[in-house]
Amino acid sequence: MSAPTVGLRASRPAYALFVLPFVAIYVALLLWPLAKGIWISFHDHDLLSDDSFWVGLANYKELFGDEVFRQVVWNTVRFVAISTPIFVILSLMLALALNRPGRLATLLRATFFCASVFSVTLITLVWKLALMPERGLIAQAFAAMGLPELPLLTSDSLALTTIALVTVWWIIGLPMILFLSALQQIPSDIYEAAALDNTPRWRVLTHITLPSLKRAIVLVALIEVIRQFQVFPQIMLMTNGGPNNTTRSIVQFTYEQAFMQLSLGYATAASQVLLAIMLVGVSAQLWLEREKGGRR
Repeated sequence: MSAPTVGLRASRPAYALFVLPFVAIYVALLLWPLAKGIWISFHDHDLLSDDSFWVGLANYKELFGDEVFRQVVWNTVRFVAISTPIFVILSLMLALALNRPGRLATLLRATFFCASVFSVTLITLVWKLALMPERGLIAQAFAAMGLPELPLLTSDSLALTTIALVTVWWIIGLPMILFLSALQQIPSDIYEAAALDNTPRWRVLTHITLPSLKRAIVLVALIEVIRQFQVFPQIMLMTNGGPNNTTRSIVQFTYEQAFMQLSLGYATAASQVLLAIMLVGVSAQLWLEREKGGRR
């Protein structure tokens, strides 16, 4: 018995060779850029001349004193607050409705999911045509019903909500698939027992289905919070941050500061603020999972 044990112990250092490629790629593509970004955020870095000067926390102080940056943070938070509940509720409703056998359900699942693989350029082009004043599909539908036309992309109060709804229409398929996967993992014996007891459908939903989906609901909510905090292309293509700066996001602000104002240090500081928000989301997910595990 001792000889095989010695052989295993001797070969353990060789196991590192199997994970070395992953570690190298992880460091090169994630840890090094992250450390480099944090370092640059403490500098006044001109992207055009490549001159860099240490300024410490000056970029962060300027950020939090910047009225435009405070506005884009508020815009991004509002966007997340609008879109995430819709994502969770609507995708759960779709999953519940389509969690059944049959060709029609399969076709509808594929239809909802296929929209999420379309490019953002195509989606925004279609919706900009649909939302075109007077001649667009939405404007004509309002006119046919005798309702006044709404400036959905040019109103300070409606533009962000409109983009959020377009985003939900675009990528609702992924959270729906996650909920479908979670629904199909619920043991069928529980539903059979409920059917034998003639349990009402509403009671089955509230006492069996939803409690079994708690982890999936938390997961989908946190995924969407993290994804929607990074919103950028649809805003850039539909409103370019307007009207009156009411739809500009943190990522768009970072892009403009880096590649239009050529102030890489200032832009990187803004990206670190976004990173901090992402870390808060991940930490919340880990905390919720740990709390649930502790209760068990």
